Amino acid sequence: MKLYQLTINQAKEGLKKKEFSVKELVESCLEQIKKLNPKLNAFITVCEEEAFRQAEEADKRIRNSQSVIRNLPLFGIPIAVKDLFCTQGIRTTAASKVLENYISVYDATVIRKLKEAGAIIIGKTNCDAWAHGSSGENSDFGPTKNPFDETRVPGGSSSGSAVAVATGMSLAATGTDTGGSIRLPAAFCGVVGLKPTYGRVSRFGIIAMASSLDSIGHFTKSVEDSALILNVTAGKDPYDATTPPFKVPNYLKNLKKELKEIKVGVPKEYFIKGMAEEIEQQTLLAIKKLERLGAKIVDISLPHTKYAVATYYIIQPAEVSSNLARYDGIRYGNDRTFFGSEAKRRITLGIQVLASRFFGGSYVTAQKVRTLIIEDFKKVFKEVDLILAPTTPIAALKLGEFEKYPFFGEIMDVLAEPAAIAGICAINFPFGLTKKDNLPIGLQFMGRWFEEENILNLTYQIEKETNFLGVIKKGLKNYPD
Repeated sequence: MKLYQLTINQAKEGLKKKEFSVKELVESCLEQIKKLNPKLNAFITVCEEEAFRQAEEADKRIRNSQSVIRNLPLFGIPIAVKDLFCTQGIRTTAASKVLENYISVYDATVIRKLKEAGAIIIGKTNCDAWAHGSSGENSDFGPTKNPFDETRVPGGSSSGSAVAVATGMSLAATGTDTGGSIRLPAAFCGVVGLKPTYGRVSRFGIIAMASSLDSIGHFTKSVEDSALILNVTAGKDPYDATTPPFKVPNYLKNLKKELKEIKVGVPKEYFIKGMAEEIEQQTLLAIKKLERLGAKIVDISLPHTKYAVATYYIIQPAEVSSNLARYDGIRYGNDRTFFGSEAKRRITLGIQVLASRFFGGSYVTAQKVRTLIIEDFKKVFKEVDLILAPTTPIAALKLGEFEKYPFFGEIMDVLAEPAAIAGICAINFPFGLTKKDNLPIGLQFMGRWFEEENILNLTYQIEKETNFLGVIKKGLKNYPD
């Protein structure tokens, strides 16, 4: 295996055994970036000089004491960062020309925690500008492309992060999920994408899209790696009032808990008209595997699911218009003429939603429906421990096809948005490839609020049964043998 093909756990083991240096590991990922980024456009900023400097310092520390690898869970691991996360001394653009030259004077809490755990920031990844989009095409720095087929979208908004992990340009990457922006690109690119519970991970220092919806997660090649990163990033932050003072479990340790009488719900509303037959078949296959693992499958109903898209597209633009008001060309970056068409559309819609003559009839009503969606999940989680569903109704679309759909892919988000609206935790995992085009198929587990250990645990059991990383590698053209 090439070093960039390693999981975080494999890389840590190799560093412990002195099979390679941190510098060699970082260099391997940077070579992948040089080779693939001109085609895939996954990175806006590459931190080559900074990464090499940190790698050399890391190798010196290892020579002085091997204990740093044991004590720091991400020591020497190259990680990519979605370009919404503030990084001290490195520009943060939100993939918008408004912030093209903005350099933050501080690190987001998540970035600080990753650095304290020993991670090396290898670059800032492309995304839909301001996280507005589902395809990865809506970036002011050009579209990101799917590594399985460069004529297709990688999903959005965290497009570059998913592509970076899928191709080995980094061993993991951060992302944000407001309506599916981690799970959708993870599904299209064949990687593990975790959306923690709203508030489980701090939003401080991350450019806000919709503040009551934004959830901070990450992409990895394996479930074990996902648990490892959540151990680092989760927890109370005094700079973010939405992070509760709940104890953070050891997600990595809990992965190997024995499954006992676990109940998995399958919602009928998630098998929608127009869903690809192969995705439905793979979901049914996953159900059979869960039964063999000892899980009990329960048919459930989430009746207000059909209102999720409409609810999202009232609440989200309202919050977008409020959050983007600060970018006036005085305090941050360039003036408002630099906003792209999608940002202008969402700002305009949000202003209308919040206007006094519409507020009570739209925004307030949407918040009431949001409560009904939350109540649906509360009721179901009294019957089952987890929910299984497809992540997307179809595999990756061709570039340009999203223009057929209003609001950049509301059809793609329909299965991802309910979990975001309710604020529950969810994880995408790859589960096979389409027969004709060799495109990844993604399924998702959804769990109760702040019970990430359960969705990670069950996904880990599925991973052991299916070796989905090996299956995905076979279909990935840009992942050498």
